[in-house]
Amino acid sequence: MSRLLSPAAAADALAAVLREGLDPEAAPPRTAVPVPAGELLLMPAASAAWAGVKVAGVAPGNPARGLARITGSYLLLDGPSLCPVAVLDGAALTALRTPAVSALAIRLLVGPGRPVRRLLLFGAGPQAYGHLAAVCAEREVAEVVVVARDPGRAAGPAAYARDLGVPKARTGTVADVPDADLVVCCTTARTPLFDGRLVAPGATVVAVGSHEPDARETDTELVRRSAVYVESRAAAAREAGDLLIPEAEGAIGPGHAAGTLADLVTGRVAPPDTAVPRLFKSVGMAWEDLAVAVAVHEAARAAGLGGTDAARTLGLTGLTGET
Repeated sequence: MSRLLSPAAAADALAAVLREGLDPEAAPPRTAVPVPAGELLLMPAASAAWAGVKVAGVAPGNPARGLARITGSYLLLDGPSLCPVAVLDGAALTALRTPAVSALAIRLLVGPGRPVRRLLLFGAGPQAYGHLAAVCAEREVAEVVVVARDPGRAAGPAAYARDLGVPKARTGTVADVPDADLVVCCTTARTPLFDGRLVAPGATVVAVGSHEPDARETDTELVRRSAVYVESRAAAAREAGDLLIPEAEGAIGPGHAAGTLADLVTGRVAPPDTAVPRLFKSVGMAWEDLAVAVAVHEAARAAGLGGTDAARTLGLTGLTGET
């Protein structure tokens, strides 16, 4: 999909729907359905012009079979008629959408034009590669350090960062946290990846790996000392373990977040001038899938693609006639 829609263009699409007045607080919640192999996630969203739903499978046993842990499809519908328009590969859409959300947050939190001296990336899966591409498209990055549970796997994203033109890229450890001005966490961890006291004042942390109330990548200390931003207060209150666990511990109160992505995009809230860490916690929302799916579909139409040609180019699993 990124061959037709770059992460930066996907971030632009997300910002556009927020500026047009979309309210993430009113977005339908994700539904999780337990199944023998894991769980099915249902994520519907709609606007006047478009509607869509992602059905994602989370199968923890898949990596041992040589298969992706996350599977799924996205059904894009015409809004007025609800007739199907396209079926997109759900995993490919998520691999584009999630880094685009992070790129938009970084665009707003790191500051306009400010280069990244050191990006510390936790993770070595598809989201790690996607986030590298997204961050490098948003900012000039001087150095990338990759930390993974399996140190051997960290070499892959580090090599990819060099391919993207980063002057220095290597593997590392949590000891690299204090010197990072941007930390991106995209792992399947259920407990904190590092001591939040190590994060430098003024650094930005983006955490995208979990959407469950009992799982988190960042610790209570980081949340307590940071200016926190979320996609939606309602979604964070349902799913953001990074915030819900510190709240349950009594370390923060309800509504600890300083603002939302929509607040930042519209200028209702500005990042703090004080030298405190800035934490963006993402759980992934259906309105984001819809915004990016529409942008991909429109890019395909502009390129004159349709039918099976579009399926091959966009990572679509099928494409119906236009409505």
